Amino acid sequence: MTSAASLLEPLVGSLLGDEPPVAVRFWDDSVLGDGAPAAIHVRSPEAVRHLLWSPGELGLGRAYVAGHLDIDGDVYDLLRLRDHIAESREDADLRLGPRTWASLLPAALRLRLLGRRPPLPAEEARLAGRMHSRQRDAEAIRHHYDVSNDFYRLVLGPTMTYSCAYFRSEDMGLDDAQASKYELICRKLGLRRGMRLLDVGCGWGGMVLHAAREHGVHAVGVTLSRAQHELASTRVAEAGLSGLVEVRLQDYRDVHDGPYDAISSIGMFEHVGLRMLREYFLRLFTLLRPGGRLLNHGISRPHGQGGFDRGSFIDRYVFPDGELHEVGRVVSTMDDLGFEVRDVHSLREHYARTLRAWVANLEAGWDHAQRLAGPGRARVWRLYMAASALNFEAGRSNIHQVLAVKPDGGDARVPLTRTGWLDW
Repeated sequence: MTSAASLLEPLVGSLLGDEPPVAVRFWDDSVLGDGAPAAIHVRSPEAVRHLLWSPGELGLGRAYVAGHLDIDGDVYDLLRLRDHIAESREDADLRLGPRTWASLLPAALRLRLLGRRPPLPAEEARLAGRMHSRQRDAEAIRHHYDVSNDFYRLVLGPTMTYSCAYFRSEDMGLDDAQASKYELICRKLGLRRGMRLLDVGCGWGGMVLHAAREHGVHAVGVTLSRAQHELASTRVAEAGLSGLVEVRLQDYRDVHDGPYDAISSIGMFEHVGLRMLREYFLRLFTLLRPGGRLLNHGISRPHGQGGFDRGSFIDRYVFPDGELHEVGRVVSTMDDLGFEVRDVHSLREHYARTLRAWVANLEAGWDHAQRLAGPGRARVWRLYMAASALNFEAGRSNIHQVLAVKPDGGDARVPLTRTGWLDW
């Protein structure tokens, strides 16, 4: 009987080259490229069927999430195949050309791969309605964040902070680096006792808790995630800060109780969307008092690159409707609406390190993570966080903190140097 490896060798060669840097093991125990330090384990013909129906990263992602394809060995070694493919093919699109299709047809017939489309994993987002309407944005947020608070605690650690940390030294651990990030933002915002702070997309309450506890501000956090709202409210009460902190289940567009002395937006910006960019910054501008500061902390894309492609793995499984913005456009939009941009700070290396720490947490508690969120969801998070770490390390993704002031016709009281922000 002819093995799956021999029948599918043209497919593997088309995707990975004639000498693949990883082994590919098939459901019948046949192997291509044996001896490589890492391997792709194709557990069933359904994995190939996913790829035939959705050539590229989406088909591979669907096969992995559904459990028809596995990663044996270091996940980073496997994900570096993207660079290998780009070097060998002058692109990393994983598309199948006409010759490959022609050579695959006999194999597909013998393996009975043609026919019905395989079922899509339940973890794939299926949003309805107008993009970036309040209802659809709430659905997108629930898809990503209303997974399991215990699952997020396993991945993120006790700080429950789902954004880039700030490592002030090489030996700083993740939890201290997250507290360091909050303190950095508080210092950039110039927070003082009695001020009013709005935290847009407050997550599980990390920023509002830190700002109230360490700087004595009156803080309001808003989120669209019911799971986040419930736990953040509990954390506020347990910390004895109910008199200073309020957490609302609310869209930022529905906040009307300004003015605020300062506004932070940390890791929420990716959900705003290009069409909503001006409305987003205009709403925050309106909510600030004259002289008040805004700190916008968001992932950005290098010039010339697109954001999250509609129909990509990250759009379907991770951040539906998410979009990344080029930092120059962000600054220009803020300036055009009346903000005075005072500081732009890249934390690219910090996010790569943060993501690697999250992946390590997930893999260390892998069995428990699957019980908490389901095997498919755990696979999604492992794949996207590891790939994101490599993207930040390679400069394919960036993250910027942009500090801006609403002018008041006078001194905005920003320090002459960054010393007070960065060194404490």
